[in-house]
This record gives sequence, C-alpha cells and structure tokens, in this order.
Amino acid sequence: GESYEFGCRQLVNAAGLGAQRIAENIEDLDPLFIPQLFLCRGSYFLLQGKNPFNHLVYPVPELTGAGLGIHATIDIGGQVKFGPDVEYVSSLDYEVQDQKLPSYYLAIRRYLPQLRDDSLIPGYAGIRPKIHGPGDPPADFVIQSAETHQIPGLINLFGIESPGLTSSLAIAETVGL
Repeated sequence: GESYEFGCRQLVNAAGLGAQRIAENIEDLDPLFIPQLFLCRGSYFLLQGKNPFNHLVYPVPELTGAGLGIHATIDIGGQVKFGPDVEYVSSLDYEVQDQKLPSYYLAIRRYLPQLRDDSLIPGYAGIRPKIHGPGDPPADFVIQSAETHQIPGLINLFGIESPGLTSSLAIAETVGL
C-alpha cells in the first residue's frame, strides 16, 4: 500500500485489467492516450454428464462484436463448459449467477437441441478488459509505442482480451520481445 517510484529503460505495460491504472501513474504520459476501461464479465456453466462433442462449437458471433456467443469448449479432462456470455459490470465481481441459466439453455439448444434441463451447473466467471462499452462499435486491443505517445521505451497494451492469449506470440513479436 505504500507509494514507490522506479525507473527503467524499457517498460511493457501488459497488466490486463490493471493496464489503465498503471498507465495513469506513468510520468509524462498524456491521459488522452489511455482508453477508458470497461469491465465485462463472462460466465461459464459446466455440463454434468457425458461429453456429447468431439470438437469445439462456436456459433456465429454476436452482431455487437462484444463476444463470440455461448460456445462449447472441452478442457483437458474432457469436461464441457459453455460460455462466456457478455455482461458489462461496474466492479470485479466473479459470481456466476443462476438466473442466467434460461438464456444459456436457449443459446446452447441452438446447436445441442437434446440438452436436458438441469444438466448445467455454475462454473466460473472471468472479467475481460474491454475498451468499448455497451452499444459502442467493437474496438480491437491497442498496442502503443513511442510512435504514439512519444515516451521512448514505453509500450502500453490495452484491452488485451480473447484472442489475446491466442495471439500472444504475435503481440510479443510486435512489441519486440
């Protein structure tokens, strides 16, 4: 909780949900270069019972560009999980809410019509660091270097969400790591 200062020749701010807060504390960085952070919770529900898939299922993405829709993925142990949904929130709340179940059943039955009632249980939730709010046009993640903000050695990464993990090697190459 104590304040401190440090200096470095190169700084890569890749702090996800904390990237904007860190950027706000970087000396000489104009706040105009810090995009607004929107917290977006995505909940997952787990399938109880036998896995009906031998591949991942991705429905057509949402028109809003806010998410990929309720898709089915299979973990390394063979467990099927469905999600995530898109819910803008005002705080870091990771609760998976049972009242979402009807919308999940509806979405999943588009590609798994035989899904039984009561076959889903709450799994987990994550928070995505979006840089566009509800109703805004979709915005991709942002990679800023000195060319943008004129601070040598500083690279800011904002809004790195899925497919940020998938593209992590390309991002590292882009920032020169």
